[in-house]
Amino acid sequence: MQRSHQPHRLALALGFALALAACSTANRNLSDSEAEAAADAAAASADAAAGSGKLETRRMREAAAAKAQVARALAPAPPSPPPASVAYQTAQSTLDRVEVTGSRIAGNMAAPELYAPVVMPQPSNTEKYAHAEDNPVHRTSEQPVSTFSIDVDTGSYSNVRRMLADGVRPPADAVRAEEFINYFDYGHPAPISRDIPFRVTTELAPAPWNGKRQLLMIGIKGYDVPKAEIPPANLVFLIDTSGSMDSPDKLPLVKDSLRQLIKHLRPQDRVSMVVYAGSAGLVLPPTTGAQREDILEALDRLDAGGSTNGGDGIRLAYAMAKQAYIRNGVNRVILATDGDFNVGTVDQNALETLVADQRKSGIALTTLGFGQGNYNDELAEKLADVGDGNHAYIDTAMEARKVLVQEMGSTLLTIAKDVKIQVEFNPAAVAEYRLIGYENRVLRREDFANDKVDAGDIGAGHEVTALYEITPVGSGAERLPELRYGTAATTANKGDAKELAHLRLRYKRPGEDTSRLIETPILRSQLAAKPGEPMRFAVSVAAFADALRGGKQIGAWSWNEIASAAKQSLGADRWGQRREFLALVEQAQKLTEPEEVAIHVSE
Repeated sequence: MQRSHQPHRLALALGFALALAACSTANRNLSDSEAEAAADAAAASADAAAGSGKLETRRMREAAAAKAQVARALAPAPPSPPPASVAYQTAQSTLDRVEVTGSRIAGNMAAPELYAPVVMPQPSNTEKYAHAEDNPVHRTSEQPVSTFSIDVDTGSYSNVRRMLADGVRPPADAVRAEEFINYFDYGHPAPISRDIPFRVTTELAPAPWNGKRQLLMIGIKGYDVPKAEIPPANLVFLIDTSGSMDSPDKLPLVKDSLRQLIKHLRPQDRVSMVVYAGSAGLVLPPTTGAQREDILEALDRLDAGGSTNGGDGIRLAYAMAKQAYIRNGVNRVILATDGDFNVGTVDQNALETLVADQRKSGIALTTLGFGQGNYNDELAEKLADVGDGNHAYIDTAMEARKVLVQEMGSTLLTIAKDVKIQVEFNPAAVAEYRLIGYENRVLRREDFANDKVDAGDIGAGHEVTALYEITPVGSGAERLPELRYGTAATTANKGDAKELAHLRLRYKRPGEDTSRLIETPILRSQLAAKPGEPMRFAVSVAAFADALRGGKQIGAWSWNEIASAAKQSLGADRWGQRREFLALVEQAQKLTEPEEVAIHVSE
């Protein structure tokens, strides 16, 4: 049943006004774009404090924005130019010469219904998520080494946020703990210079759900390159204009999102635009960032219709990226889609091979997921993985600003490639360990030093956070039963008992094929009585992800304890993201424990 927003509108109006006033006072030293973003974030904070209707208010604001856009569309305007379909030369079996059979452009878009909701229901739900089991507990004496690739994706968190805001409990496979954790900034220390492109730090503290166990947090912070030093960018917008994108939370939101990025293009940047439905089409040939109006005009004329030939679209997009390639610059395809490929190359393995082959040419792939009902998360996340890019899910205009404006420097400029982490635990100190999340990034032990094995990349200013739950020797908190024929671990030949573990990290500089090694010991003496504020919040986010997946790993920790831990570690919360997280915890509890008393996150 549709919930009424009427009781919350007065509170929202007052909260939003106060938020804007606060932003105008507190952000006098921010740039215009930062102040605008801060205003949105403060509004989100006001939403979170407004009561039980806070999750709906973001969509109400965006519905109001949509109405304003419709009013502008209905105003008298000069005739639209003819469709900008551009023929492309053909050649067989090459990516550089691709036949274009059409494009999805409409000269006159029909105005949407003034009071249509922002999210349209789908007749059936065919969303796809890759299945993953939680990482197992390992006995250190049997398997002391843990190896995995870093991950900077955040799409799982914002996608789950969309479901919770709509009153839907997310499926367990939609929840990837590492993407929840890495959605937030924890203030990890940055490197001093670009000579070593990132800095690695560790923190050790008791686990809140079991004081006999401990949590190890590994933080990686990339060198933050000033915007003025980011090299020219060659971007290809690859936009799904198939019939499945004909929904307010799909193609219209794609267009609104890309407009925010286009505003920040520089004259030295280049943009091409490719669309695909039943066939692929070139809407905009390589165009400089100085021609912003031409780029916006091409974007505004896009319309949705037809089946989805994603394979041809990807081929044409890479062909355009090669044609406009910038040596020593940023070369990237940005794919915006619901992932519902249904004609042409539809086999996921074939698409992955296609993208993996193209990354060798120095062109990365970013995937942006949109919409609901038929969203293919599995495909979007995997294509970004094999394409040396990142995956995000955009459910609101505010999320679009976060991904495409605030974090675009990190997304565009890669400062380290194929970053792998390996932790060797000391059996004399650690009886058991478990890596939290990163299930689809786990590598074999021998992959760590194999420079032919692909791994995740780090962009300028990016943060990566990982958590291990460990069981100290002699703590009595072991979860694995003793082996009948096993022998107890001894300290002989197990290294210094003062060391808890040894951390190794491998990475390649852009343009290099040989990895470099960073290593450091983790000492038992690092154990703190309680975690610092950033770690407390990271742990609450990890617990939230586990609770959504069934709560198998966090003992008796409840929704209330998750919310309490997060509430005590909100920090400055400049963009209101942590306060919004509290609202999600409350909503998740309502969906999973409808008979229980709801959490109240307002002061």
